[in-house]
Amino acid sequence: MNRRSSAAFAALLLTAALTSCAGAPETESSPTPAAPKPSPTATAEPVATQPPATPVAPTCDTIVSAGTVKVLTDEGWTFEEKEFVIGDVTLTDGLLCFWADYTVASDHGQLYGWSEISAEDASSAQSSLLKEGWTREDGPDGIYITENPQYSMGTDDDGYGMTYLFGDGWVKFADTRQGLILIEWAG
Repeated sequence: MNRRSSAAFAALLLTAALTSCAGAPETESSPTPAAPKPSPTATAEPVATQPPATPVAPTCDTIVSAGTVKVLTDEGWTFEEKEFVIGDVTLTDGLLCFWADYTVASDHGQLYGWSEISAEDASSAQSSLLKEGWTREDGPDGIYITENPQYSMGTDDDGYGMTYLFGDGWVKFADTRQGLILIEWAG
């Protein structure tokens, strides 16, 4: 039993004993039992309170799943954070992350991005992409805007290259549509 439980138990026993003694009528034929000596009680220790949660800003190693970060770092990859721009819309609260092995000269890497976005900026960004030949698909998660696969540097198993997913107040980006599932950040 810990100190608080012991103290609470002792106080409960004392209260029960005092209550039972106070409620019993005194008679000459029955001796009054001696009240148990109270055990020393511990002083109440203040309970540590958690400070209010402060919003955490997204980072390149927190917007994607922990498993993705582990796989990439185990391969020796690191990330470079870039400015997240869609058409003429700069998302100052977001980030675009390019993961690669920067110890060798290569164009092989993976892109992941996330940002909060206003409805106005989302509309402007989508219009800009569509004017450049990207395609739009509505899905259960939001609006997908994908580059024309004819011009894609790489595609996933379903033939999708770079893709934006616009949700309610946020946008995700990956170098393939399947890559979007690795972005877990929800803001």
